[in-house]
Amino acid sequence: MGMPPLASGPHGTDALRRLLDTVLDALRAGTAARGGPLPAGGPGAVAARVADAAGDILPERGDPEALRALVTALAEGAADPAHPLCAAHLHTPPLAVAAAADLAASVLNPSLDSWDQAPAASALEALVVRALARETDAADAVVTTGGTESNQLAVLLARETHGAGLRLVHAAGAHHSLPRAAWLLGLPEPVVVPAPAGTLDPAALDEALTHIPGPHLVAATAGTTDAGLIDPLPEIADRCAAHGARLHVDAAYGAGLLFSERHRARLVGLEAADTVALDLHKLGWQPIPAGLLTVADADDLAALHHRADYLNPDDDTDAGLPDLLGRSPRTSRRPDVLKTAVTLKTLGRAGLGALVDAVCSLAREFAGLVEAHPGFELHAPPTISTVLFRPAGASDDAVAAVRRALLTTGRAVLGRARADGRLWLKATLLNPHTGPDDLAALLTLVEGHVPR
Repeated sequence: MGMPPLASGPHGTDALRRLLDTVLDALRAGTAARGGPLPAGGPGAVAARVADAAGDILPERGDPEALRALVTALAEGAADPAHPLCAAHLHTPPLAVAAAADLAASVLNPSLDSWDQAPAASALEALVVRALARETDAADAVVTTGGTESNQLAVLLARETHGAGLRLVHAAGAHHSLPRAAWLLGLPEPVVVPAPAGTLDPAALDEALTHIPGPHLVAATAGTTDAGLIDPLPEIADRCAAHGARLHVDAAYGAGLLFSERHRARLVGLEAADTVALDLHKLGWQPIPAGLLTVADADDLAALHHRADYLNPDDDTDAGLPDLLGRSPRTSRRPDVLKTAVTLKTLGRAGLGALVDAVCSLAREFAGLVEAHPGFELHAPPTISTVLFRPAGASDDAVAAVRRALLTTGRAVLGRARADGRLWLKATLLNPHTGPDDLAALLTLVEGHVPR
């Protein structure tokens, strides 16, 4: 066996062309074998099929069929977000053009920890982050792996600005990464503000900021994980301004509304935030990862400054080579910005806005079907593209059992959320190709699995 071909270089494209045919054939075969949104049989059956396909994962001699076998197994055992009945999580089917761009990023493999590893990628990243920062009226932005890293980084920047006594204040039901960030960074126990309607209560926030010693970092949410709700951002921003509190908005889900002329107004107040988390592998249809954190004050990013002589020596920086270490707490970083840049340029604001409008309309349509069906109960009209519903009169145990039965058979993928003290099925509609018949089929499937 000779030396295996490289992905880049003069012969890389020829080698890749043959391999890509294998990958595409395997994806097609695995998807056909699955036959639905999820593999049937549950965790044990899936693990057994994967183990059978993998065999000896580190054999003495290599297997030239490994690529075909393992990609087929992965596709057959995947939860396919492009299937219209796969609607559990904030996990979008990536756009084909974004996935194609991501292949180029993998082939060229620049690492954004020094300019000499990523000359063009670092220049492109600067262009894209500035453009997206402007969407929230921010001064700058940095690329992250998603909402969790963005939230952790927002808490870190706030701590570096205001000190280790910083108190994080967030609503009950805020994303778990926020209190976890306080724990990771050694901050005091966060203050949890009531959210009786699922969103942060401004009056309760005012009470907390009045009586609990600061400095404070208030974390609001634009698009909750459970129901896609948006906190009252203008009122929260007013309370923060009155008390001198710093404001972070976790808009990992909802930030995509900025692309839509129809829905953009729901994010009024976002411009008042000190930091905002955006996540374009949600309402941006990007392959994971695709996150950003915007900052209103570019000087806040000085806290990330770090010196490693082999990457950003002072004399290189003084000579004009960009210092990339201060753009992330990570060292090696993929050029994840390429797929985003290609998507923004290819679709434009109107194209992305149309996708956002489509999934929001799907959610309203599905909510209408639920509301009109006597066998189901709708929690509330959707705010973005998440619909909470449950079989009428069912116990929480029955609701959980319906979901698990659908998962085990591989017929549909629904999430779960607790609201108003009860368990609900959660449909997160993020596939703009989903049609009315798919929505009706999803409801029929659920109805057919309700215990009698």
